[in-house]
Amino acid sequence: MKMIGLIGGMSWESSAEYYRILNEGVRDRLGPTASARCLLWSFDFSEIERLQHDGDWDALAARMVDAAQRLQAAGAEVLLICTNTMHRMADLVQAAVGIPLLHIADPTGARVRAAGIARVGLLGTAFTMEQDFYKGRLAARHGLDVIVPEAADRALVHRVIYDELVAGIVDDRSRQAYRQVIARLVARGAEAVILGCTEIMLLLGPDDSPVPLFDTTSLHAQAAVAAALDDGIPGDSAAPGDRAAVSQVARGA
Repeated sequence: MKMIGLIGGMSWESSAEYYRILNEGVRDRLGPTASARCLLWSFDFSEIERLQHDGDWDALAARMVDAAQRLQAAGAEVLLICTNTMHRMADLVQAAVGIPLLHIADPTGARVRAAGIARVGLLGTAFTMEQDFYKGRLAARHGLDVIVPEAADRALVHRVIYDELVAGIVDDRSRQAYRQVIARLVARGAEAVILGCTEIMLLLGPDDSPVPLFDTTSLHAQAAVAAALDDGIPGDSAAPGDRAAVSQVARGA
């Protein structure tokens, strides 16, 4: 089993979910006493959040590269950035290390396409919804037509992430507001919705949407299990754990 290196703490609420899913995935494959070999570099998210909103992406890139290099030096053999937004500097991180970085958009995009879906809505931070680093990869590598909420809905989705979910606050009023955002995306033609922030899975489940939801946290972690166990990175043919993760998220698809 390869050693998985996790760049986490962004926020720790979702990093804890990564740890759970990784260990459950390894246990499901190898037996009841098996668990994942992993290393975690955990940031103080207050520092990361401040730099994000200040627009200091160079400082953020330097921190991410440093974390990746430290994990590689400690023995990591495959690397995950446990947040969608910070994949803005994924190419810089990959160039700075000699181990593979599993990009969070790729297992997600592959599973969306495998489900026969072409037009998908995207929820995430304002950075993820509005900048091209994420939408562009889904379009270029996976042929997806990606739509995002209108400006007021983007602001709402972003606020709930930073004011509530990263602090572990799960509010039914916010869940209802997100349901309405999803309904508006569906009205614009979205056949499914990508939960493109690793904390959104704390708020939404399959019953909250009339179309399939694809949870990037679960799909990313399951891809890491497959890579660590030399099953390959799930693509059009999903590994058993990956199929389970998708069925939980996209129930009724």
